[in-house]
Amino acid sequence: MKTTKLNKFSVMLLLLLAGKGQAQTIQNQKMQWFEDAKLGIFIHWGIYSVNGISESWSFFNNYTNHDLYMKQLQGFNASKYNPVAWVDLIKESGAKYAVITSKHHDGVSLWDTKAPKAISTLNQSAAKSDVLSPFVAALKKSGLRTGIYYSLPDWSYPDYDGFTRDRKRYSLKEEPKRWKTFLSYQQQQLKELSVKYNPDLLWFDGNWEHNDAEWEAPVIKQSLEKYNPNIIINSRLDGHGDYETPEQGIPVLKPESKYWELCYTMNDSWGYQPFDTKYKSSNMIIRTLVDCISMGGNLLLDIGPEADGSIAPEQVAILKGLGRWTKKHAEAIYGTQTGIPAGHVNAKTALSKDKKTLFLYLDYKDQTGIALKGVSSDIERADVVGYQGKGLNFSKPATGAYVLQIAPEAFDKDVTVVRIQFKEPLKLTEVTVPAQTAKELLTADKKQFSAAWKIKDLTDQISKGINPFVSTNLAADALNFKPSVTPLDLEVNDWVVKHAEVLYKTGAGIPEGHYQGRTALSADQQTLYLFVEGQPTGPIAIKGLKNQINRIRIVGDGTILPYSIYNKLYWSKIPGIVYIDVPAARLDKTMTVIAVLLDGQADWYREKVGAIESNM
Repeated sequence: MKTTKLNKFSVMLLLLLAGKGQAQTIQNQKMQWFEDAKLGIFIHWGIYSVNGISESWSFFNNYTNHDLYMKQLQGFNASKYNPVAWVDLIKESGAKYAVITSKHHDGVSLWDTKAPKAISTLNQSAAKSDVLSPFVAALKKSGLRTGIYYSLPDWSYPDYDGFTRDRKRYSLKEEPKRWKTFLSYQQQQLKELSVKYNPDLLWFDGNWEHNDAEWEAPVIKQSLEKYNPNIIINSRLDGHGDYETPEQGIPVLKPESKYWELCYTMNDSWGYQPFDTKYKSSNMIIRTLVDCISMGGNLLLDIGPEADGSIAPEQVAILKGLGRWTKKHAEAIYGTQTGIPAGHVNAKTALSKDKKTLFLYLDYKDQTGIALKGVSSDIERADVVGYQGKGLNFSKPATGAYVLQIAPEAFDKDVTVVRIQFKEPLKLTEVTVPAQTAKELLTADKKQFSAAWKIKDLTDQISKGINPFVSTNLAADALNFKPSVTPLDLEVNDWVVKHAEVLYKTGAGIPEGHYQGRTALSADQQTLYLFVEGQPTGPIAIKGLKNQINRIRIVGDGTILPYSIYNKLYWSKIPGIVYIDVPAARLDKTMTVIAVLLDGQADWYREKVGAIESNM
């Protein structure tokens, strides 16, 4: 009898596990195209582009009243709208899917909705047309995947409870029938979008205003899957989505979810705003894409067309610049997986699915060579992606690290990609930092590496808190520093004297993810030192810095450097990204050091990444 019960339990357990395994397999199959895509384009288009004001939030926050906001319908004419040209540009950027707003929180639907009391561009705007359908048709014809953004709240609908920040129409408890009326309206619109467009992806927004029970999220999910069992839903359907959607803040570390996508603006605005000229460069966008690729995620890059349907020249230029790079490096983008842990190479990385190919993304040019450490697998072949000809040589000196030498002409102007193919799936070993004494570093020895490599080894030690100059007479100003070393490596000695403050009572650097490269902190942890290898192809970047910056300078010559902060939004606790332009004329020939003086001890943002809950 006991045996029978045990067998029944075992069978039930096996069936349960088999069911979970089958469900996981179906989920993986459904998500495969999304995981491989890496790049999508987000489109925020609506009546807010007429006056160039915040989409929906401008009346919700009482920056303008609702009547004035809705008068923009009269200026939304779409007179230059060319959906095929939009799709051609999106395809040229290298994107594999697009997500377009069908209705934002303002309740203006871009398609011919039949839902009662709905406001649409067909019936109420100057365009007098369904502007969503021709774009989706062009998108599907192109072979790109279709994503549709849909706002859960509708602040203009008379039976939705919310209206503005400090004014609600009613309470759900007091008037549940009105809420049911709204849900019926919402479900009809979602049915229309499913039947009319059969989207591959539904991008929800605005979930913070109600919980999943009030939204009837399970009903929404079941309804969508009835029309398309393989539909992908983002995380903003309160626990019923397939992937995470961090917003604006590039993750410092890989998000916990297997599938994720960073939605990101080109300037500081989602919709078109003519006076927001703080555009990022193509270089910055490309490196953001690389950031996402290296952590196994996607970049959903936003454009905001004007009211007439034209796309601003700045946005077109960014997409074309991005397209140049994605076309050249396609094999190192699509279908790749999360790269290797930090510490093996000074670069972002990604792996092929069979883990036999490692891609290195270099946003700097270095003639002394690139070190790849802690790799036990044998390299079968290594080359520079997109470069015709022999652009790379590699060797494995006695130190055990591979050294990659890239020809000057093989470097890309934005991000150079090195492809390394192994005979087997890549195997890694622990990376150790050999502790060299000051005497060993300063002694000239023809058998040793060049001064540049010795300084790289030194900065490796410094970043780990191993300082060989602590027991020497080296002071912060290097006054009277005369090492009793014969023969003296003059190049290393000159670097040490020039950068003495970095070698005087400094400690280990900051946690990984905040800066690509080696770092150190002053004894009081108020000065962050950034070691800049080679010649950067664009501004160097710091992510997740909570502190205010007092000053940035080049160590050794005192040059003060300007900096810019992008994507610091007042409603988000995620810090903006600090970009620092380092003039080529001020670069040290072996290793440049940047000192960032903070307003207190260094403080870093490293919280879990998920969907933004509100931007009120």
